[in-house]
Amino acid sequence: MKTLQSDNYLIYFDNTIAELAKFVLSGKYSKVFILTDENTEKFCLPVVKQQLEAACQFEILRVDDGEESKTIAYCIDIWRNLIELGADRKSLLINLGGGVVSDMGGFAASTFKRGIDFVHIPTTLLSQVDASVGGKTGIDIDGIKNIIGTFTQPKAVFICYDFLKTLPERQILSGLAEMLKHGIIADVKYWNALKESDLSFPNIELIYQSIEIKNEVVLEDPTEQGLRKCLNFGHTIGHAVETYSLLNDANPLSHGEAIAIGMICEAYISKQKVGLPDNQLAEITSVLNELYPKYQISESIFDNLFTLMQKDKKNQNGKINCTLIPAIGKCSIDHICTVNELYESLRYYISL
Repeated sequence: MKTLQSDNYLIYFDNTIAELAKFVLSGKYSKVFILTDENTEKFCLPVVKQQLEAACQFEILRVDDGEESKTIAYCIDIWRNLIELGADRKSLLINLGGGVVSDMGGFAASTFKRGIDFVHIPTTLLSQVDASVGGKTGIDIDGIKNIIGTFTQPKAVFICYDFLKTLPERQILSGLAEMLKHGIIADVKYWNALKESDLSFPNIELIYQSIEIKNEVVLEDPTEQGLRKCLNFGHTIGHAVETYSLLNDANPLSHGEAIAIGMICEAYISKQKVGLPDNQLAEITSVLNELYPKYQISESIFDNLFTLMQKDKKNQNGKINCTLIPAIGKCSIDHICTVNELYESLRYYISL
């Protein structure tokens, strides 16, 4: 059986739903709940139910699909459902879904009766390589991503590769952005392996390596006091662009599409501030520009984006804090970026 050891829990890669049933039986939980959204209820829940029905009884909790659902109002609904269904502190919440379900389900579980056990079954590539590993939970307020949350580790994570076959190409590309980021910040060999692979549908070994990179960072710095800040590369600008798009576009950018823009911009700042070589900036720009559609940004929205960046949870003393890269495979944390540097990087993106 292929597993990764994380912070007091295992990440399972083989025969995962059968392993989930074993895990639930061994935990002797008083009640079991499955949190899911519309898409995973249709495509993934039947597979889980087939294995789990022989192990225990469970209740289904549902939330709407999409980042717009990751709010305190939906959390309150989850808490109310748990109360009404008699959940106690020996209950288990199984988060079956993408990043929204993982983030919000983890937050709801970590705060209900001061914390009940939860596990993740991430069903999107993004949630498999990012949201489900590392113990971050969170919800959004006024479009500001993950501004309220906790550091609470799941009891297990179950990676089911077959669930990715239910996803549209756009969702695969969204998760791929985080995989590419892992190569950029930590492992040039992995970055090169990704470039040479079929990026339309990454294989399980590449997914395993991506999770392994993130897991190693999290194990060294579980509460983001130092090294874990490397994982924020591309996210200062990327989250602002994502939030702007969510608030203003009929068809908002996916997380990965926005982070790709952020990585291009923050790679440009890296050239100016920490000496990222010209050829490596060009390489990162080329790879990301070929994979992700161009988003129309005009200088007229720069101030709006800067206001959103100012609300980012990573900032220090009111100043914009970025993670930068001196070279592909290396990262450098805690760089304060000026408004001019940020705007210049956006102009670089516009010019492509």
